[in-house]
Amino acid sequence: MPKPIAFPALSQFVAATAGRNMTKAAYAAIAIGVLTMALLTVNPAYEAAHHWVDAVLWACLAFFVFEWLVRIRHALRAGVMPGYLLSLRGLVDAVCALAIPLALALGADPRTAWLLAVLWMVKVIPGIPGLRQLRRVIVVESGPLLSVLVIFLMVLFLASVAVYFLERDVQPATFGNVPAALWWAVVTLTTTGYGDVVPITPLGRIVAALVMISGLGVFGLWTGILATGFAAETRRDNFLKTWESVSKVPFFASLGPSAIADVTHMLRTMDLPARTMIIRKGQQGDCMYFIASGEVEVDLPGKKVQLGDGAFFGEMALLGNNLRSANITTTRVSRLLVLDLVDFRLLMARHPDLAETIDAEAKRRALENK
Repeated sequence: MPKPIAFPALSQFVAATAGRNMTKAAYAAIAIGVLTMALLTVNPAYEAAHHWVDAVLWACLAFFVFEWLVRIRHALRAGVMPGYLLSLRGLVDAVCALAIPLALALGADPRTAWLLAVLWMVKVIPGIPGLRQLRRVIVVESGPLLSVLVIFLMVLFLASVAVYFLERDVQPATFGNVPAALWWAVVTLTTTGYGDVVPITPLGRIVAALVMISGLGVFGLWTGILATGFAAETRRDNFLKTWESVSKVPFFASLGPSAIADVTHMLRTMDLPARTMIIRKGQQGDCMYFIASGEVEVDLPGKKVQLGDGAFFGEMALLGNNLRSANITTTRVSRLLVLDLVDFRLLMARHPDLAETIDAEAKRRALENK
């Protein structure tokens, strides 16, 4: 009979995974808990299976409390307790573990207290890489974004005062004060059109038309700023990743920083799992590959050759013969750097020494393959 897992061993296992974005178990607990909380609000379903609903919710809560306590224990042992408790992850873990018990302790109705289970979804936030990228974009583009926000607020208040002045006598119940007109300006500027409140005077309708057009412009500016920021951030991340991969390839080791930057702009990365065919014999070739990490197998007539970190292949199709001469497959997880034909010619023109090295290697392989 297998021995039961002791608490210290289990806590060490959970602590080891605590540094990751989120465990699969946590994702499952969030999904199950939130769906069960939604089921709690359906009276017929809850009355028919309230024992199961309560059991699932308490199990999910117990999981999050246990996870929080293990992370506290791990932070205490590492001497980073204050840092963890005041970090975003620490605050999120604490809220998810304590919100519902505190609500129940303060006398809230159980079905109302369990609505706080929706806060469990916040645990996903620290584990989403895209949100960190969004934060960087907002920080970098804060100036333009705030400028557009100022324009939005100016249009909002100018429109509300204008429509109040034009419509207060004909629609006193709707536009009898500036706050009421401000609500109309918000729903009109955002182009949602919530409600049936519309100006009826000719000048009021002109103001409404201008507000709607301004709303499209303002949100178009916000979208354009964020899209440009995301594109720049993505290019920056890709450049850094490609630079790191290029610098590890011995073939480029002799290049200076400026030359590596030049090469980095031309290359694109490709991450492939094991047993993936990269090149098929007889196909037209329009790019060559450098192995940043991993290994590929070249299927030659009568033999198979393995190429590892720093090697390159596919150059034969770029030096004369456009047809691929062998099947090439990854043998393990590999990261490749891809150089297209046009960029290949530019690179060879800018760096003749690389051109000579590739040409010499291509001739050597051609002799070996005969």
